[in-house]
Amino acid sequence: MSAGAGAARRRVDVRVVGIGPGGVDQLTVEAVAALNAVDVFVVADKGAASADLRRLREAILVHHRTGPYEVVDVADPERDRGRAVAADAAAYDRAVTDWHDARAEAYEEVLAGLPEGTVAGFLVWGDPALYDSTLRILDRIAARGLVAPVVGVVPGVSAVSLLAARHGLVLNQVGSALTITTMRRLRDHADAGHDNLVVVLAADAPPVDLPGEWDVWWGGNLGTDGELLLAGPLRDVAPRIADARQALRTEHGWVMDTSLLRRHG
Repeated sequence: MSAGAGAARRRVDVRVVGIGPGGVDQLTVEAVAALNAVDVFVVADKGAASADLRRLREAILVHHRTGPYEVVDVADPERDRGRAVAADAAAYDRAVTDWHDARAEAYEEVLAGLPEGTVAGFLVWGDPALYDSTLRILDRIAARGLVAPVVGVVPGVSAVSLLAARHGLVLNQVGSALTITTMRRLRDHADAGHDNLVVVLAADAPPVDLPGEWDVWWGGNLGTDGELLLAGPLRDVAPRIADARQALRTEHGWVMDTSLLRRHG
């Protein structure tokens, strides 16, 4: 039975706002307007490791927001990120599903307790449509039955777009496809003959033993003061990417990187 069985569903206006990769200047005019329509921002609290991300988010609100607002921190549920889970597709899917369910329960509690007429907001790094779970979690909340989120989505500048801009690239090649994938699936796509790959959700530098010869264009913590860029033949650049990732994590406590890999020859 759903959490709201037998009770009236509570309608809550929700704005899901893409805020770009991290710079205060990378929000669209529409996103700024959406921020100023929100009363309460619901934020996942990932602990001390995300202190720098919290600083970036606060800087965005201070820069663009006028008038009073409230931020509600929600402790982010633990997710199983063990190597055994990462190596098993079914176990990985179960771990992500469990994590999304736990997040839905936590966010539902906040939304259900908001005063009537309050507009809630979720700030999404990059674009909500690209490798982000917020909209799926709001769907789960709606399915639980206690709260009926009325969701408005504002797109944002993605790290993929910013990577291309920083390197002066056109992502697609004439007459060929562009594949956007995760580091977990990179080798599958390379083995299948895909030659033009944008890679997100990386846990390490791209592997150098992919079939064929590859060039890479990489960006770490794009849009922030700590942004780093590297480019060149994958075999030469991959060790430098690994070092750059470690440097970003050491200095900032986190790293989010995106890369374009292109096979040639």
